[in-house]
Amino acid sequence: MSATLDFRATDTILDYGDCALLLQFDRTAEVLAWTSALAAAALPGVLDIVPASHTVLVKLAAPDFQPSVRRRLAKLTVEPAEIETTARDAAVDVVIDVVYDGPDLAEVAERTGLTVAQVINAHTATPWRVGFGGSTPGFAYLIGGDPRLQVPRRAELRDAVPAGSVALAGQFSGIYPRQWPGGWQLIGRTDAVLWDLERPDPALLTPGLTVQFRAA
Repeated sequence: MSATLDFRATDTILDYGDCALLLQFDRTAEVLAWTSALAAAALPGVLDIVPASHTVLVKLAAPDFQPSVRRRLAKLTVEPAEIETTARDAAVDVVIDVVYDGPDLAEVAERTGLTVAQVINAHTATPWRVGFGGSTPGFAYLIGGDPRLQVPRRAELRDAVPAGSVALAGQFSGIYPRQWPGGWQLIGRTDAVLWDLERPDPALLTPGLTVQFRAA
């Protein structure tokens, strides 16, 4: 039986200016499922679909499309299993080799009550899923990892986090595509190129992909 988002709820779908709609969800897993459904539907007038942590921005070609896209959205469905699917259930799309020597690795171990070896094992044993992008081109928020690794951001930002730094913050893991200020907990580093304009799709990690970290 399909699960249909109740678009009649006033806080579920909002006008975002006159050329976009903003869909709101409770979980990033719902964002991914509905982003896939929207992309597959190829609704007339939709220029772009931009997922975030709890929202999907639907950019429209003109204001006249808002009413018709709203009506079409109400007819879309996703299966409950699609929302609940985790990276554990999917084939791995990208393998990232990591040297686990980050400056915050010991602190993460202390905060989680794990040993350093257990932190590394937890980060590599469970596949992650790309939820959405942000911060800088190529940066992806990865979800669905081992829940024991949930740690807060650092109290103070670093002025410059090196490119390739592998990090944790809250429920997310991520990789810094370039040197950039940041407050995530740094646990390792990788040589993977996250953003390359010479590739057909410059971003290595795009929403929905499954990522496996591997200790180098």
